[in-house]
Amino acid sequence: MTATTIAPADRTATDDYATLRTAVGAYRVTAPLVRLTGDDRLTFLDGFLAKSADYVEPDTVREVLALNADGTPFAILLHFEIGDESWLLPRTVVTADELGAYLAQFEASGVTVEVSPEGWGATAFEGPLAWSVAAGFVDFDISGLTLHAVTESAPGADGATAHLARVGSTGEYGYLLLSDAPQAVHEAVLVAVAEKGGAEVGTEALARMQAEAGMGLYDAGFGALTIGQADVAWMIDWNRIGEFHGSDGLTAPTEADARLTALVAPVGSRFAPGTPLTAGGQQIGTVLHQAPAANPEEELVLALLDAPFWVPGLELTATDEPGDARPLRTATLPRVIARSLTSKIA
Repeated sequence: MTATTIAPADRTATDDYATLRTAVGAYRVTAPLVRLTGDDRLTFLDGFLAKSADYVEPDTVREVLALNADGTPFAILLHFEIGDESWLLPRTVVTADELGAYLAQFEASGVTVEVSPEGWGATAFEGPLAWSVAAGFVDFDISGLTLHAVTESAPGADGATAHLARVGSTGEYGYLLLSDAPQAVHEAVLVAVAEKGGAEVGTEALARMQAEAGMGLYDAGFGALTIGQADVAWMIDWNRIGEFHGSDGLTAPTEADARLTALVAPVGSRFAPGTPLTAGGQQIGTVLHQAPAANPEEELVLALLDAPFWVPGLELTATDEPGDARPLRTATLPRVIARSLTSKIA
């Protein structure tokens, strides 16, 4: 989910990381929204989303995958059902033009598709104290807003229509406000966040936490990865092959396939995309992405590794950008136990 908030000059990515891990951080979501209206909108969505909308409940949000014609991943999207409208919001990096061109491929009879509808925007806030901020925006016990639920909200912006969704990207408590007064709502969120000891945060710490939570694709993107290589086969309804865009090009992954894998490296290591990874002097993988260095304890790297080297705990080697051989170790995700897992919503 794209965010372009720039942290204040006196804050670092490490400061933002600490805020997200211990309190609550807010950021403006700038990925292109899509609004769908019309009685046939769920049928339209079923034409390209890899999971059916048959059992989607009103006032909920789910994470879904859309494919290209050849079966490779196009984007991960949030799909909101709010009243008589459906909304889409990319999690992975997609421009408004790219999203508009993608949706234009499909027959939209009886459906109105608006990419970046005028006046609408989103703000998100995450962290172990995020629930206490959200509590001020609803008139009921915030613990009653379950994960992936959406409710009407009053975030303190006069006359604004706002919908509060309990959905996040960092492994900590997370909420998102979708509104037709995005600037006013964003300012109201910043005030509420500051009252809880939080702050507005930049993209580096957010991307680091997403990678630690197993959501590194949000920042890294898919590139030329297949469903199996990206390890997102779980997002496919394999009983619907032939019923949605790109599904005819799918092949179920096997244990022999290369796979996206997380590795940890010593602090200060810097690896360029495409750097070979070796075991016993033999190349067995390639670096795809390195998470921003917000966690002082380790560097986190995403790589495509041949089978069976994607199992956790294996020692590998790569040459970093200064030209030094560095050890890396395959790791399990999530990398950090989120404080929200042991913090109750009061």
